[in-house]
Amino acid sequence: MAQYVLKRLLLLPLLLFIFSIIAFALIQAPPGDFITSYIAELAASGSAVERAQIDALRAQYGLDQPMYMQYFKWVGNVLQGDLGVSLDWRKSNVELISERLVLTLMLGAFTFLITWSIAIPIGIYSATHQYSFLDYFFTVFNYIGVGTPSFMTALIVMWVAFKYFGASVTGLFSPEYVDAPWSGGRLVDLLKHLWVPALILALDGTARLARIMRANLLDELKKPYMEMARAKGMSEWRLVLKYPVRLAFNPLVSTIGWYLPLLFSGSLIVATVLNLPTIGPLLLRALIVQDMFLAGAIILIYCMLGMIGTIMSDILLAWLDPRIRMEEG
Repeated sequence: MAQYVLKRLLLLPLLLFIFSIIAFALIQAPPGDFITSYIAELAASGSAVERAQIDALRAQYGLDQPMYMQYFKWVGNVLQGDLGVSLDWRKSNVELISERLVLTLMLGAFTFLITWSIAIPIGIYSATHQYSFLDYFFTVFNYIGVGTPSFMTALIVMWVAFKYFGASVTGLFSPEYVDAPWSGGRLVDLLKHLWVPALILALDGTARLARIMRANLLDELKKPYMEMARAKGMSEWRLVLKYPVRLAFNPLVSTIGWYLPLLFSGSLIVATVLNLPTIGPLLLRALIVQDMFLAGAIILIYCMLGMIGTIMSDILLAWLDPRIRMEEG
């Protein structure tokens, strides 16, 4: 098991280097740069910028250098723990990201908890009570959850809350707590607002995981070892929970690799619709104005989270299923 984990950890530096190149190439792909966008905004407002001032701005932000020089300078700063300075916000990227990190992680944790605590029992019940009324009911619910875009669900919830309850569900704080320092009251206010976006984000994931759990558990329940265990007199629920449920978890555990970055972003579109102060809208703003250092830092964090999630999936799969450890050996 230790060798299994070590091999995957040794791949991290190489993968991170490859992903850093891809991330930097992606943010450099659109034509122009931040200065181009900045000049266009000034021109739209009727202001003019002299050529000397443009050249000075490019030199100040290092945009006058070749792309490979900009990359190596950026990577060198990242290795020293410096994610650079946002060209748009004029603030440290570490400061900008850390401001939203706590809220993003809390929203992600709530979403993950709701998704798994609902999806697993639904999947187990539907598989063990196939073709029952509740099985059909959960199947319809799953189709609705998968087929309805999350941003559409967010818009419907906003409309219902405003029309029938006169309440606004946007943001994560009441107006009086938006810029207030952390306190017990601010934490309670956050928890009051947090469950709505968490439920919206969890709807799609719950529907997908419940379908996966049901399908895989049905497949396990039909295997010969189940008949043998029943013949030995093992109780049905003890048998189901001890063997087939554990094996049916494998596909769900393997989704952690892509689910972790998704939770970190807080679903960009939903976060934008609900005006959530999470990492997703910050990335969207950085991409629109071509704030390359901020966008690159966030994309690199997403890549790192994807790799960490994949390693976590591999470790959990090896722990859950001894066959994987035997194949590795």
